[in-house]
Amino acid sequence: MKERFKKYAVNVAFFALKLPGDVVNRNYSSQLTRCATSAAANYSASLRAKSRKDFINKFKIVEEELDESLFFLELILAINPKTAQTVDTYQKEGNELLAIMVASLKTLRKGGRGGNRKS
Repeated sequence: MKERFKKYAVNVAFFALKLPGDVVNRNYSSQLTRCATSAAANYSASLRAKSRKDFINKFKIVEEELDESLFFLELILAINPKTAQTVDTYQKEGNELLAIMVASLKTLRKGGRGGNRKS
């Protein structure tokens, strides 16, 4: 999972670099790369959590950042309709990662382990 999050962040960053350099795209792409990389960084940090509470808190941050990255992908698509195919690819991956985080958080809140923390 750690590599999958990293790949998502890197791919989104390369996508952002290809967008036109106008003020709107610069703003949206900057926000997109920040939240995608934050999701990856917080997932990585969750693997070193000091407690169960810390682990859950990091997962909540990952969930929020993934949701935000999906929002900025929507905004980028609205401004750049020609990016639909690429945005769709990243939305699918972002939604899959988000679904995994939501399911993991549900398990953790019920008292389960929530998967392998070493991945």
